[in-house]
Amino acid sequence: MTVNASEERVAAPALPVRRVVLEAVNFALVGGSGVVVNFLVFNLLHGLHRDAMAATVLASLVAMGTNYLGFRYFTYRDRAARTRRQIALFFVFSAIGVAMESGLFYAGYHGLGLDGPLEANAVKALSIVLASAFRFLVYRTWVFQRDA
Repeated sequence: MTVNASEERVAAPALPVRRVVLEAVNFALVGGSGVVVNFLVFNLLHGLHRDAMAATVLASLVAMGTNYLGFRYFTYRDRAARTRRQIALFFVFSAIGVAMESGLFYAGYHGLGLDGPLEANAVKALSIVLASAFRFLVYRTWVFQRDA
């Protein structure tokens, strides 16, 4: 039986790429549910005439808590078991993400004057997307590490 070596070389890298793509899709599903929570809480609080910055920070914190459960038990369920270190890292990096998201929101809402209901939600969406890219990288690299 002959084996074509070139086919083996092409097939070998596909597994890690497929794994990262699947991880990114699962991250997006959990993150998407967190975005829904984030927008619901933000619009509820902002609709009740709460300060926009307080509303965005509180909404992000609520979404952070729901996201931890999704990442731990869905996206990264095959990774190392839950530890105090993992939980601490998750919340430290999530807090940095909240700071990034809030800073970007502040820049658009106050700095650029995008303070109408539609504009505020657009700025919030952009800030979430940018902060989520940071979160994806740090969660997969440092928080939910693979077993050695």
